[in-house]
Amino acid sequence: MKHGSGIWLLIGCAGLAVAPAVTAKESAPAPTAAGATSPASQAPAPKAAPRTILFIGNSFTQGAHSAARNWHADTVTDLNGAGFGGVPALFKAFCEQMGLDYAVSLETQGGKSLGFHYDERRALFDKPWDVVVLQEYSVLDRARPGDPAAYVRDVGRMAALFEKRNPAVDIRLAATWTRADQTYTPKGHWYGKPVSAMADDLRAAAEQARAANPGVRGILPVGEAWNRAMATGVADPDPYDGIAYGQLDLWTYDHYHASVAGYYLSALVTFGAITGIDPTGLGAHEKSADALGLSDAQAAALQTVARDELARLKTAR
Repeated sequence: MKHGSGIWLLIGCAGLAVAPAVTAKESAPAPTAAGATSPASQAPAPKAAPRTILFIGNSFTQGAHSAARNWHADTVTDLNGAGFGGVPALFKAFCEQMGLDYAVSLETQGGKSLGFHYDERRALFDKPWDVVVLQEYSVLDRARPGDPAAYVRDVGRMAALFEKRNPAVDIRLAATWTRADQTYTPKGHWYGKPVSAMADDLRAAAEQARAANPGVRGILPVGEAWNRAMATGVADPDPYDGIAYGQLDLWTYDHYHASVAGYYLSALVTFGAITGIDPTGLGAHEKSADALGLSDAQAAALQTVARDELARLKTAR
């Protein structure tokens, strides 16, 4: 009995000694096959930061005197806190529909030149940007309409500021549209000239500014797209004699600023030029056109105009 009890005692002690090892083995992580990854390593990669774009301009960038002015202002950052949406918000909407991630900002003031923004507002935008769009006063120089001297100078000052913050910044100049009031009324600087003349002159001035400032990567042919829309019958060229049936009026009631259709075309050209995406890819059912009161047919026609103008410039290079 004595010896039997001793044997059972020894077996019990041995069991106790083995138990911790078994427990440890059960709690250890299971081995993984060669090349397998742990759950931690399967976590999605951090999302890339959005591409930043800044629009600097005046009422033509704001979408003034149209439903586009405050449309979707909450999707963009107005550096002045004025709550404008305008062309920048349309650009943002196009990007979202095409799966592009852009953080869009604007700094605008009605009736002002680029010189004003540089002298009075540069503290708001003096930081790195990926893309910058510069829109000058509609007649270039208020005192000397059509004179590009100040424009060329101020583009140079702007370019130097942005290149200092980001040497790779993509700077574009928005060459805007002919003002009907400057063409069809005696007070206008372009009075008596073809409706396309003012836009052509603004494009030529932008070319001068670009040539003088190598940091400028390109020109947005907004005014030339307007010319194309009128030449192809999409838009009526003279709002003073009534708007022809089936044609769009690209101007608003003052024959100076753009209508929703005019700003929509401006945004399409801007979007296509900067992203390289064919604007017709947005399709006739594009959401912002419908929200702003353009029909599917009108949206499609304006998208085609933007595409064709951008293609013409690409071929001309």
